[in-house]
Amino acid sequence: MAKDKLIGVDLGGTTIKFAILTETGEIQQKWSIKTNVFDDGVHIVPDIIESINHHLDLYQLDPKRVIGIGMGTPGTVNRTTGTVTGAYNLNWKTEQNVKADIESGTGFLLTLDNDANAAALGEAWRGAGNNDDEVSFITLGTGVGGGLVSNGQLIHGTAGAGGEIGHVVVEPNGYLCTCGNKGCLEQYTSATGVVHLAQDFSEEYVGSSKLKQLIANGDEVTSKIVFDLAKDGDFLANKVIDKVAYYLGYATAAMSNILNPSAVVIGGGVAAAGEFLRARVEKNWQTFAFPTVRSTTRVKLAELGNDAGVIGAASLARVDTN
Repeated sequence: MAKDKLIGVDLGGTTIKFAILTETGEIQQKWSIKTNVFDDGVHIVPDIIESINHHLDLYQLDPKRVIGIGMGTPGTVNRTTGTVTGAYNLNWKTEQNVKADIESGTGFLLTLDNDANAAALGEAWRGAGNNDDEVSFITLGTGVGGGLVSNGQLIHGTAGAGGEIGHVVVEPNGYLCTCGNKGCLEQYTSATGVVHLAQDFSEEYVGSSKLKQLIANGDEVTSKIVFDLAKDGDFLANKVIDKVAYYLGYATAAMSNILNPSAVVIGGGVAAAGEFLRARVEKNWQTFAFPTVRSTTRVKLAELGNDAGVIGAASLARVDTN
């Protein structure tokens, strides 16, 4: 019996997404479960094992057809030992033997990588990257992550920190980052970074603005609210978004000048602003990009949405067995 199915797992702090895919990356079934982070996260791996085994039975899929499982996870992944450390949003306070436990519980080979790397692979393979071998991915959410695909392979670096574009310094001596440095991209273009900028800009702005009024009243302000107000013509909100786009254009141009990918793909929750954000980023990117890069690399929006993680994770299993 031919092995022709892949299983992708996208492990997140609130939800675990699963999919069964063909070898070519077409999703055939997908489902999700809540992430149980109680008791130091001890339920997470058993829940993943149980859910995979249950759904193989439910879909009457012969295990002999499964090539393997790929999984994207928060934290630092040791791809040699198959362990995960530092996944604090999963409440994993110690090193987790994820690979050994899941392989033992399912009977399938498991390939692990960081969740942002998995999403990058997904977009490169089946999304905006158009299956090109040179694709750079940046995801804008609660934080800023990234994944770099070169020669068809992820760039991991010596210690797995390759592609940490969220920690490119864009404002020397700027906002303090959780990593300990100051001025990291993450502090200006993540969902929380957009709000931080809005609060700072509001203090200096003396004109009329709905955004300034919300902040002055102590009302809740989110990155989505800032973008929506900018789209409605709020002057202060547009100044904030212009600054966000400046930092993104600067950082992605620096990345592009080093790697010259066919595409820089922007994804994540903040990127839901769509063309409104992408066009402004590209304008700044054009300013900083090397001429050859400017004519050969494209700035694109991600296309796979929430499926990028499971598709990219599944591709890990495909690559691992070839």
